[in-house]
Amino acid sequence: MKLKDKIKENKYYKMWFKQAWPYLTGAVLLSLFQIVTLASTGSPWGVSGVFANWGAWLFELFGGSVDKWYYFSSEGAQRTLEGGFFADPGTYRNLGVIFGAFFASLMASQLKIKKIKSAKQIFAAILGGLLMGYGARIGFGCNIGALFSGIASLSLSGWVYAVFLFLGAMAGSKLLVKYFM
Repeated sequence: MKLKDKIKENKYYKMWFKQAWPYLTGAVLLSLFQIVTLASTGSPWGVSGVFANWGAWLFELFGGSVDKWYYFSSEGAQRTLEGGFFADPGTYRNLGVIFGAFFASLMASQLKIKKIKSAKQIFAAILGGLLMGYGARIGFGCNIGALFSGIASLSLSGWVYAVFLFLGAMAGSKLLVKYFM
């Protein structure tokens, strides 16, 4: 038996990479990540705000300026932008999420490149991504920043976000079934 086959038959490999983890395990790990992030950076865990910074850095790389934009007008935002891509702790967290998800999908043999079926699928993906990104910025956070960090810091806004996230997920799933399945 080859080493590759022995590894895939190992019960710990299956437990860590093949089987879905229980929700409780995920909740505990997310809570620990939130605590470590808050303790090490002084701010709650966020994801989408970092993407806005990445966009600003990219825009500036091509000669643009975001200094007059309201979103980046505060002293804190200006300090972050002046510090640069690799000085922002959020950059490392987001890169960790991206590469961690990629690694996990490889280890679980779940990485699949799917064929694009129609222009409608491309349009829906682009529109959905733009709406989610816009919504995350006007709501001052995504699921992590607005929901998870909001609830963890005992903010009413986190609970309001949870209600509307649930309602939006229900509406979105109905649209998905009606138009794309």
